[in-house]
Amino acid sequence: MTEHKAETGKERIIKALRREKIHGRVPHFELVFYLTMEVFGKVHPEHRSYRQWDQMSANEKKLHLRDMAGCYIAIAEKYHHDAIFVTQVTPDLEVMLRLLDTIREMSGDRYFLLIHGDPTFSIPDGGSMLDFTARLYEEPSRMKEISEKRTRQALESAARITERGGLLDGIGLCADYCFNVNPFFGPDLFAEFIAPYLKQVIDEYRKMGLYSIKHTDGNIMPILSQMVDCGPDALHSLDPQGGVDLKEVRKQCGNKVALMGNVNCGLLHTGTDEECDREIRRSLKDGMEDYGYIFSTSNCVYTGMPLHRYERMVDIWLEEGVYNGD
Repeated sequence: MTEHKAETGKERIIKALRREKIHGRVPHFELVFYLTMEVFGKVHPEHRSYRQWDQMSANEKKLHLRDMAGCYIAIAEKYHHDAIFVTQVTPDLEVMLRLLDTIREMSGDRYFLLIHGDPTFSIPDGGSMLDFTARLYEEPSRMKEISEKRTRQALESAARITERGGLLDGIGLCADYCFNVNPFFGPDLFAEFIAPYLKQVIDEYRKMGLYSIKHTDGNIMPILSQMVDCGPDALHSLDPQGGVDLKEVRKQCGNKVALMGNVNCGLLHTGTDEECDREIRRSLKDGMEDYGYIFSTSNCVYTGMPLHRYERMVDIWLEEGVYNGD
């Protein structure tokens, strides 16, 4: 049997995003793991308040950054994550740069690091949905100007980060487009108001050496081909609660894009242990029918999810999520 050198999590994620053959276990990480208080006795970095940041001494800021970085790394180490998604703890880009630098300093090059960077429109909240929808039809030029501005800003931020060199590997594009029944942005709206800007940022991120993982919950099937044509390296969340079948997505997409997710969060939250085990194994089996798969939930490990359910998911993956043969 051929021996293979141990790969870092970063290397496994990159192989999955390139749809290359992987030896050993299927890559795994979660976009967010919010149950840090239950596991580590710490508030998740995204949920902390830094209103007095500007008043802190340089040393206190450094200690806070190391504590946040340590929390992200502890999650990855405990649950064998191959990547760390550094969520938006502050709008201050310089602080985010220092946080990324601290994570790299403390963990080396073990993990694939990514941050949020999706400038495209997402489903608006209930209070603004009517007004937003009306503006798409009544002020299309103005809405496109807004998208163009947001796209420029996202690319400027990414350029500042990549100029530092080695801090970042990818971007999480986390604008939600779909309800469980159908997309909020149907095929025509998606083609006009989403696809041009999504493709532009993905193309430009790729020129910067960054991979892109496109996330949206819900029923993506009516806009799946358009999403794939925009060129992301991976699609997440492949939401079974939105009727998304992992096998069907792979059938339609071929080898054009890696797939991530598909473990039903609703079942993990409210199902029986037997239902959860079946769901975890189904998703893992379907994903492992080919390479280019990253195992994860269909959303994230959100506040309120029973911790033991996610830990059971990890146990099954560690035992059964291993590619056989050379």
